[in-house]
Amino acid sequence: MTAPTAQPPGAISTPIRLKLSFMMFLQFFVWGAWFVTMGTFLDASLEASGSQISLAYLTQSLGAIAAPFIIGLIADQFFSAQKVLGILHLAGAAMLFWASTMETFAAFFPVILGYMILYMPTLALVNSVSFRQMTNPEKQFPAVRVLGTIGWIVAGVIIGWLAWERDGQLSLTFRMAAVASLILGLFSFLLPATPPTRRGEKATVHDLLGLEAVGLLKNRSYLVFFLSSIAICIPLAFYYNFTNLFLNEAGVRSAAAVQSLGQASEVLFLLLMPFLLVRLGVKMTLAIGMAAWALRYVFFAYGDAGSLFWMLLLGILLHGICYDFFFVAGQIYTDKFAGERFRSAAQGLITLATYGVGILIGSLVAGPIVDRFATADGHDWTQIWIIPAVIAGVVLVLFLILFKDQRSDRTTMLDASKVTLEAPGPVTARDERRRPQTP
Repeated sequence: MTAPTAQPPGAISTPIRLKLSFMMFLQFFVWGAWFVTMGTFLDASLEASGSQISLAYLTQSLGAIAAPFIIGLIADQFFSAQKVLGILHLAGAAMLFWASTMETFAAFFPVILGYMILYMPTLALVNSVSFRQMTNPEKQFPAVRVLGTIGWIVAGVIIGWLAWERDGQLSLTFRMAAVASLILGLFSFLLPATPPTRRGEKATVHDLLGLEAVGLLKNRSYLVFFLSSIAICIPLAFYYNFTNLFLNEAGVRSAAAVQSLGQASEVLFLLLMPFLLVRLGVKMTLAIGMAAWALRYVFFAYGDAGSLFWMLLLGILLHGICYDFFFVAGQIYTDKFAGERFRSAAQGLITLATYGVGILIGSLVAGPIVDRFATADGHDWTQIWIIPAVIAGVVLVLFLILFKDQRSDRTTMLDASKVTLEAPGPVTARDERRRPQTP
């Protein structure tokens, strides 16, 4: 009888790896199941205006701002992370199902706001549960986290396969997400124990928001990067809020499934990015990411569902460059620039700035613009998409002029292995305080 093969030292056991992977799959399946098509649902079913659609997507920013307080004041100090995760998802399942029954935007908005305040903290909690089971998160975490991106893709494919967009049944996306959230909520109590790490410690607002890293903004180049990160989130909000509505109005079949190609490209470009960072340096990598945003919106402005469908397809496939080359590369730049002492605070600050302040501003800007170009049979999307293209172009030019790329950046950008996929929302860096740092 052959003896069982011994696990390599420090490896995660197969049962735990499978649990963490299933957790990640459901975590982002829940989000992708309703978030992508919400704009189309609100427009078609609740007759919402562009400003109201943006207001609904703005709840992501409010949830991101609230998340550090929920994590820092509850999960970090009083209760095990997997239990908080379970409770939030069980409550979230009820909120999602409730949202599916709303018949007016006025009734829908407070429900989805409450849900996002519950959901956004779970992004950090699934990281916390994962990191605490790993001896080498930089190498072990990506293989687990990629299941989240797959979950997001699968949700979009299911929506397209069931033709809920075509048949006007997008309320069912919230119910599908509610079922998945219920399953994850119950499953969370079977996850490995993850007790609070800061029991008895006093957490201040200053610490929770990463404000101890504000001093980094005294450096001109980092200040330019920081402000550029906020500014580029204005055109980003156009993409998140209105792409699905645009594709459906343009006549693209199974638009949610087509959009999932953006997450697939994210995986591909993330694998290429470590090599490109070494060769291009931080300034050129970030600039390519911003240029991709401008190009994407030009493709959207002039593409259609007929002979120019290739332009729409390329605009979606550019998501990997748009996201990875700016936001992920920016995380690496921030990690290296801040150093050991301010690493966690700096990541928390940049997350708050982008997904909190930046997306919030972008949502407030995008909605009225979409309303301005509403027509009798939809919207004048050419005029709409040109505006975020111009914004991204202006941000790019200012960044190229003002940001000084130090030659040392090329050597500090070598370690890209610790960066993980996001699809598309923030994976909060507060958990850096719990993960072992490599020398």
